[in-house]
Order: sequence, then structure tokens, then C-alpha cells
Amino acid sequence: SCVGVEEEEAPDIDIYHCPNCEKTHGKSTLKKKRNWHKHDTGQTTEVKPVQNGSQVFIKELRSRTFPSAEDIVVKVPGSQLTAEFLEENGFAEPILVPKKDGLGLAVPAPTFYVSDVENYVGPERSVDVTDVTKQKDCKMKLKEFVDYYYSTNRKRVLNVTNLEFSDTRMSSFVEPPDIVKKLSWVENYWPDDALLAKPKVTKYCLICVKDSYTDFHIDSGGASAWYHVLKGEKIFYLIKPASANISLYERWQSAANHSEMFFADQVDKCYKCTVKQGQTLFIPSGWIYATLTPVDCLAFAGHFLHSLSVEMQMRAYEVERRLKIVSLTQFPNFETACWYMGKHLLEKFKGLHKAGQQPPAHLLQGAKILNGAFRSWTKKQALAEHEDELPENFKPAQLIKDLAKEIRLSENASKASRADTSASTAAEELCPVEKEEAPSPVRVTPPPPPVEKLPKKKTPKTVKTPKQLKPSKPPKPPKPPKPPKTPKVKGEGKKKGKKAKESPPPAIPNLDLLEAHTKEALTKIETPKKGKAAKNVLSVPNKESASKQNEVEKFEVREQNKSKTEAKWKYKNSKPDSLLKMEEEHKSEKTPLSGNKDNKFTFSFSNKKLLGSKGVKTHLNTSVFGSLQNFKEDKAKPVRDEYEYVSDDGELKIDEFPIRRKKNTAKRELPFLSDKKEALQHTPVKKPKVESVPYK
Repeated sequence: SCVGVEEEEAPDIDIYHCPNCEKTHGKSTLKKKRNWHKHDTGQTTEVKPVQNGSQVFIKELRSRTFPSAEDIVVKVPGSQLTAEFLEENGFAEPILVPKKDGLGLAVPAPTFYVSDVENYVGPERSVDVTDVTKQKDCKMKLKEFVDYYYSTNRKRVLNVTNLEFSDTRMSSFVEPPDIVKKLSWVENYWPDDALLAKPKVTKYCLICVKDSYTDFHIDSGGASAWYHVLKGEKIFYLIKPASANISLYERWQSAANHSEMFFADQVDKCYKCTVKQGQTLFIPSGWIYATLTPVDCLAFAGHFLHSLSVEMQMRAYEVERRLKIVSLTQFPNFETACWYMGKHLLEKFKGLHKAGQQPPAHLLQGAKILNGAFRSWTKKQALAEHEDELPENFKPAQLIKDLAKEIRLSENASKASRADTSASTAAEELCPVEKEEAPSPVRVTPPPPPVEKLPKKKTPKTVKTPKQLKPSKPPKPPKPPKPPKTPKVKGEGKKKGKKAKESPPPAIPNLDLLEAHTKEALTKIETPKKGKAAKNVLSVPNKESASKQNEVEKFEVREQNKSKTEAKWKYKNSKPDSLLKMEEEHKSEKTPLSGNKDNKFTFSFSNKKLLGSKGVKTHLNTSVFGSLQNFKEDKAKPVRDEYEYVSDDGELKIDEFPIRRKKNTAKRELPFLSDKKEALQHTPVKKPKVESVPYK
């Protein structure tokens, strides 16, 4: 300070002249610029790679051509951008609103400028400033930055991107768009009196000078962002958040020399979108983007979490944690926001179920993902890292359990409704006998996990009514239904395509006609999963009739498929816990039921571990059980819990949050499912299948 040399200028000085010598020798002599590397000291002669943000880089970037964002950016008038619009069309692509009319967005008049920002935020406010050429951050007082901004010859390119002003006098001039307030978790579900303060990410002021460049990034917490350009313009380089791109992004970010690599060169498409004065751009969760400022620019922005892309938010958050990225626009207490949202969803689902209504699909999916995250954050080994973001007075274990239960209720209800529609068609395709069966019992059991339904019926029925076995034989003739396999695939597709793979095993050709027919029936059932549970039941009887050998063969095939699917699930922790729980419950229920019929039967079940047991083959009426089991597995798999570990041979190892289900559970849930359940009650016909027990 005593000799007037700024710290950033020191490396550029070759021969320093003190203030006394400057009178006779002139100013200090500077090193000659030989390259544009940010670590350049000017002394080396070898050419270093171009540094992102350097003058050479900016020049190259301006001269490059990129695919136009017209292909991906949706243009919507402000008045049309409503929550209903986004729920219908999704919010997976950027949205550009040409004029702010109808958006509910409040910003100052265009005459408002940087000096006004200083005035309303306060000149002494410390701000993070990015030195674009070096891509380094430093702290400055706002008044120092404003002086720099208005100076005639700027020696450096400085950029302010994270001036959050919601707690200043300037806040009254800016209101985020209505859609943001409507969707934002923090705005709507974070209590005002919470001990943990609300994340301050709603109002950013961006002061960017010409040639400012912000390298590729994903907004913290996978938050979505809105940008409104008050003065000047901004260019966004947008990359879709496809899985491959996110993996590449993670690799690029973790490279030591990532500031020398232009990330857009590594992906197949990077779109260029220019946002001009008065326009507003909404960037969805997970998008990877960079920004360039071609002329001095003043803009406002904000970040928000919402329920339309919970999965992407969670994925981006995990990437951020792995990379240990600390951005200037960090989303603090992301997990706390998720806990508050989980609590809200629990209350909402309870209210809807009381009223006999079902939550929208995107909320159900979001709840599953949140519950999966809650489980992983509260594991013993992980709790220490995550407990400081747990809201006060929260009971995480109880919340997880209750939310899983509500998710199950919703899924069973939707399955039931689907079943109603699909059951009739499916039944027709099978044989009349099957039809009858399908309608009844399945429904009753469904209220708990759908999987349970089938297994329960099967075991009890089989044991009880060997006679019915005969009827199931008639289904054999329906062999023609084999073609329905295709539908099977569809249904499976729903289950992430896993099922599809399983059901169509090539083994079919070897099986008897009967087996083939049964398989078809099963597949059909699996396909609709929700409404087709009945179908499964039907197909089972056919199997019973089938010869034991056939059954064994089938069982083996099934088993193979199972192991495949299970392996897949093993790696997919994203599956909602609720589903997993359901699966488990089904299993447990099955065992007890079979027990009633035939103790031996039950025991063999439990010993084997329903899921992947290889031993089961021998004891079970393979055909019936196998088909059932397979069906169960298909459904349940999605449900596999993070806490349930499946060993290579498919056995269930542990469930740290077992859901205790009583046999009567079905009754409890029945009220809202009652119509459907009654229809399914016919399924008793199925019982014949179990007959195989004596066979054991």
C-alpha cells in the first residue's frame, strides 16, 4: 500500500522503480506478454494452452459457430407460463419469455444502473468479484468495483455474479416471476420461524463488463434459474443434462487442467442462446451452461428448487458433493429444503387420500426419490455428515415410514384403477375360468404392496382348493395368447424396461404350450402391473395344470431372469424405498399365508428367501409359485429399498426399516380401493395353483 502496487499487478512488473526513482527513470517496466495463460509469469517461451476466460479465448469463442438454441428453447408469452402449463408440458427445456408482461416479474426501470445498485445495496458491502482472465475470485467493496466499472481504461475484466440483495433496500425493486414463487420449495414450505435460515438465493444482481465469461457449471443443488437482462445482453451456451453429458461434466470438472479445456468440445451439442435486453430466460434443473457477456450488462437472477424435476435436482446435488464444488452461488441447506418438502408431501398425500383422490404422478415420483435420499442421509455411517441439515424437531425415521406408506397407498390405488380397465380385456384374452379368478382376490390384497396381493392369493388358494387345479388346466388351450407377450413388454417397460427383458426369456420355445400360455398371462399381468394384477392370478391356474416338468423348467427360466433383474436393481438405489418396502411386505405376507394352508410349505418358503432362492425350486409347486414369484419380483423390484441388499444369488439380506404389515392391512386400505378389490375377489379360482404343495 505504501508504494501503490496492487497485489494482482506485482507479477507483471519486470523492473520495479520506487516513487523516488520514477522521477528520473520513469515508471516501472513491465514484462512482455508472450502468452495468455493464467499462471503466466511472462518468463517462459514455450506456448501454453489457451486459458478459458483469457482474451485469446474470448476472441475464439466469439468467432465460433454453435447450433442455435431455437431447437431446444421454448418461447412462451409471460401470461402462459403457469404451474399448470409446466405440469402439463414439463420443465425439461429452457424457456425464453420475450417480454416481461404477464410474468409477474418486477424490476427497476431501464434507467436504473450500476451507481444505483451501489446506492441501494450500500458502498461498503463486500462482494465476490471474479477476475475473468484468471478465473479466480476475490473480495472487494462494492464501491471499489463500481469505481472500476466506470473507469475509462479497465486493465482487467471483472465480473460480479453473486450479489444476493434480498436483505437490502434494493430488494423492494425486484420481485421474481410469479411462476418461481409458486413452484419454489423454499418460498412455500420452509417455515419462517425455522432455526436454519432460508437459503438466500432468490435475488441476485449480476454486473458483468464486456468480455466477462463464466465457465460451464451446473447450478448448485440442481436448482433451476431465471435470468432477466435489464441492460445489455448475455449469451448462454447450453448443454442438455443427459446422463452421458453429466458424466463427462464430472470428469471434466475433476481434471486438474479443466480451465484449459473448453467443455463444449467434449459433448455432442452445445446450443447458443442470446438473451437480449428485456428478455427473461428460465434454465431447468441440471442444465450445464456457460455465459459470455458481449457488452456491459446489468441483469437480475434467482435460483429455486421445485417438484417437477426432483430426480435431476438430487442427481446434480450428488455430483456437486462428489466433486466438492463450492460455487459462488451455493445453494445452502439443500437437504433441509428437501426435508421440509418431504413433510409437506406427507401431509398433502394424507389429505388427498382422505378425500379419496390421488396425487399427480410427478409428485408421487418425487416423493419416492426424496424418501430414498432421506434413507441414505439417515444411515448410521452417513448421519454425521447430514444431521446438521436436519430441521429441528424432525423425526426422520417416522417421516420416512409414513411417507413410504402414503406412497404405497397411492400406487396401489392407481394400480387398482388401471386393473379395472385392463382386467376385463386381459381376462377375455385368457380363458373364461381365468377371468373369474382375476376379478376378485387380487384387489383385496393390493392395498398393501401390489406384489403381496398376488402371492397371498396364490398360496392360500392353492393349498385350499386343489380341485380348482382342474379348471386351470383348461386355460392351457388358450396357448394362442402367447402373442400377448408383446403387451407384456410394454408393461415391463414401465418398470424401467427391466421386466421386459425378464418376461420374454428365450426359453419359452422349450416350454410346453401350457407353460407358454401361463407365461403370457403372467406377462400381461405384469405389464399393466397396476390393473393387471388380476391377470396374473389367472395365468397361475394354468401353470398348475401344466406338468411338473414344465413347471420346473419355467421356474428355472424365471429364476435366471430374476437374477438379471435383481442385479440391475442392485445398482439402482434410486428406486423409491416405498416400492422396496412393498416388495418385502409381499414376501412376508406370502409366507404367513402359505403357512395357514400347509406349514411345511411355509417353512420352505422362508428358508429359501422368496426372492432369489435357488433351492425353492424343489419344494414349490414350481409352476405356480414360480410364476407368482416372478410376477411379484417384477413389481417389487422397483421397490427395492436402499437398505435391502440383494446378494448375487438374489437373497434378501437386511432391511433396516422393515415395514410391519398385518394380514388385515388389506382391510384397512380397502375402503378407497373397495370397488376394485371386489372385482378381484374372484381370483380364488387361482387357489388351485398352490396345489403343488402336496407335490412337494
